[in-house]
Amino acid sequence: MLRRFLDRLYLAAGVLGASCIALICVLMIAQSIMREFGARTGAINDIVAWLCAAAAFLAMAYAFKNGDFVRVTLLLEKVKPAHRRALEILSLVIGSVSTAYLAWSACLFTYESWEFNDIAQGLLPLPMWIPQMTFAVGSVLLLVAVVDELVIVLRGGVPTFVRVVEERHARGDFSSDI
Repeated sequence: MLRRFLDRLYLAAGVLGASCIALICVLMIAQSIMREFGARTGAINDIVAWLCAAAAFLAMAYAFKNGDFVRVTLLLEKVKPAHRRALEILSLVIGSVSTAYLAWSACLFTYESWEFNDIAQGLLPLPMWIPQMTFAVGSVLLLVAVVDELVIVLRGGVPTFVRVVEERHARGDFSSDI
């Protein structure tokens, strides 16, 4: 039940990230059309910038779990399975600590923006904690995903990102390797 919840959570965050990209496209096309009619569109640039950050951070957990992060596997492919498992655990421990620091910093940064009522300096005077929330949420989701992978490996399982890539390769899909 927890596995299904986490997988759905990662998928939902990935869908939100992809929706941000689609919204960026819509806003940029709308901005081009509005400029032809002489409408002011400067605030759209602020929104697009925030959506770019939201797309990147919200999609990180989903991309990590699906093997879409850039990983250097040359060493892991050359070592014995026991050494590979030890290196995967070491990598995931380092990743967990690093991502925990990122998530803590992102949440603190967002909280401080809320606490000090930080307002955006662009054309759209929006409280900065609102767009920064995607940074905090995405970082926490990535932390959950990395710790999730660490638990899987500690229990003797194959990391999800390895299994998913192997399944794609078994189907003859090498598009993610390009």
